[in-house]
Amino acid sequence: MKSLFRFALLALMLLVVALLSALTAMQLAIHGREVAVPDLVGKTPPDARRIAEQSELQLDVERQYYSASVPAGNVLSQLPPPGAQVRRGWQIRVAESLGPQRVAIPSVVGQSERAAEINIERRGLNVGAVAHLELPDAAAGEVLSQAPPTNAGSVSAPKISLLVSEPSQPQSFVMPSFVGQPLGSVTLALQDAGFRLGNVTNQSENAASTSRSPASIIVSQNPAAGEKVAIGTAVSFEVR
Repeated sequence: MKSLFRFALLALMLLVVALLSALTAMQLAIHGREVAVPDLVGKTPPDARRIAEQSELQLDVERQYYSASVPAGNVLSQLPPPGAQVRRGWQIRVAESLGPQRVAIPSVVGQSERAAEINIERRGLNVGAVAHLELPDAAAGEVLSQAPPTNAGSVSAPKISLLVSEPSQPQSFVMPSFVGQPLGSVTLALQDAGFRLGNVTNQSENAASTSRSPASIIVSQNPAAGEKVAIGTAVSFEVR
């Protein structure tokens, strides 16, 4: 019994040692593939790319910003920051400096979206985000506001974002069912809601007419119940 207990204890100890060894080897393998991110701020993109490749890292220049402190064409900022531990092959994203802001921000409010884009690009700027807003009194496609505003100073990025008007969509409703109701009361309800009475057909005669009795009962309608309709739509009925 004692021999069996000793054997089991020895086997357990060997298992623990094997697990610890595997864990240590795994950690060494993981950390062995990690490198420290070099400091690329202030370097030109070609120099920054060469330094990154020496550490087996990749470089992506993804943005450009104005800067009064970093000369144009040099790396302004980076992510991950210098000193961070990353895996080999990791991509470092950097922003390139455009130097101090030298271009005046034009006014494009009141222009069409297309004209505003041309005006912005002529200044060597880019169109940023374009948002649209429904305004009933504004001309469709007109620039309502811009960011940054005209002649703004200390602009960070060479982009102008626009807010552009778009035509308001006609209000729509879900057509209710008028089947089984008298024509007279339905006609009044349609007029009060802003709709028009279309053709009224007698079921027995199957002929169009506009002078049916208000007491006639509706047996079918067009548009059908459940359809989406706009204000001013003509609604036709078949009555009996």
